[in-house]
Amino acid sequence: MRRALDTVIRPHRQDTDGALAMSQLIMQTPALCARSQEKQNGWRPAMAQALAERDDPARPPTLGPLVRAAAAVDCLNIAVNHWTASDGRCDLDDLLDEAFAALAPR
Repeated sequence: MRRALDTVIRPHRQDTDGALAMSQLIMQTPALCARSQEKQNGWRPAMAQALAERDDPARPPTLGPLVRAAAAVDCLNIAVNHWTASDGRCDLDDLLDEAFAALAPR
């Protein structure tokens, strides 16, 4: 799941200043923040389906893949929020890695 999000954060690498400005605008504008959350919540079913198909292609997603998909989206949001709060000084890949590592069993 972590590597699947590389596609989502690619723009942050390609145009750091533009991505930072956009992230700040989204975080500071309630309507944009809500729309961004809504959009990302829409990713969950497809992500869960992809996870479920890796386990058993014939079976619809159970709670496990749905929870993992939701956790992945939340890891992304938390990492981007921290990256934005640091004014882009933190490395977004490292933040995302750290967020996913926090989910790993100890």
